[in-house]
This record gives sequence, C-alpha cells and structure tokens, in this order.
Amino acid sequence: MNELTANSQELTANRKYIFPKEEHLCRKKLIEELFSKQSSSFGVYPLRIVWIKAAAPTTAPPQVLISVSKRTFKRAVDRNRLKRLIREAYRLNKYRLTEQPGGHEIALLGIIFTGKEKSPLTLVEKKLISAFHRLLGTTIEAPASPPAP
Repeated sequence: MNELTANSQELTANRKYIFPKEEHLCRKKLIEELFSKQSSSFGVYPLRIVWIKAAAPTTAPPQVLISVSKRTFKRAVDRNRLKRLIREAYRLNKYRLTEQPGGHEIALLGIIFTGKEKSPLTLVEKKLISAFHRLLGTTIEAPASPPAP
C-alpha cells in the first residue's frame, strides 16, 4: 500500500460522522438573522441553501437549520422523513466543509427542502455535496468520460 492511500485511510478513520446538538441551529434570534437581508442564498433543486459568513475562517462546523415546508408536505410523517434524510446526508458529508485546507467562512447554514415530491437519500446527498462545492467556491471533479470510438 502506498503512502497516499495510507494517509487517506487514516483521515477517514479519524473522522467522526456525528451531528451533535451543539451544531443544531435552535436560537430564534440566530434564525431570524439567518433569514434577514444580510444572508446569502442559492438553490440546488430540491434544496435551497441559506448562509451567513463568519468573521474569520474556521474549521469548526457551522450551526445548521433543516426545514421542510408544511405547505408542500401536509403530513408530519413525510416532513420528518425528509428532514431525517437531509440530516443523514449532512452528517455523512460535513467533513467537506470542516476539512478545508484554509478553513471555511460559514457561521450559520440553513438547508431548506423546496421540492414538491419525496426524494431518495442518494439524490439529496448528491445535491447537498453539489451545494457544499458551490458554497466553498470549488468545482466538482467530474469523472472522465471514456474516449469516443
């Protein structure tokens, strides 16, 4: 095994795929601040990402709010399922934010599900990763397509 794969395996072994209560955005004042005019946002269907920049780059994870519209999904069962899927996708991929070489500048992050239909975890995770790349200003490495015959 070469040194590069050993280092990547060591990094994944040290990662903690957790989403503790301290990372949940619960304070009403902070939520109001997140949805004020000072925040920035963009959409990656079926998600809408809203965030506020931090004063300085940090490696600490941002406080996160996850929301699903009651107007679109009348039944609490459906809303809770979608929130659970988004939380799982975030939990598995938040290292993309926290393990940036220079840190990230995101203090508060809101993930809002805007789709009209229920989505599977794979789609939510793919779109969340795409949103993280857009947040950090990086491009996603597309797999190389095979040469045409």
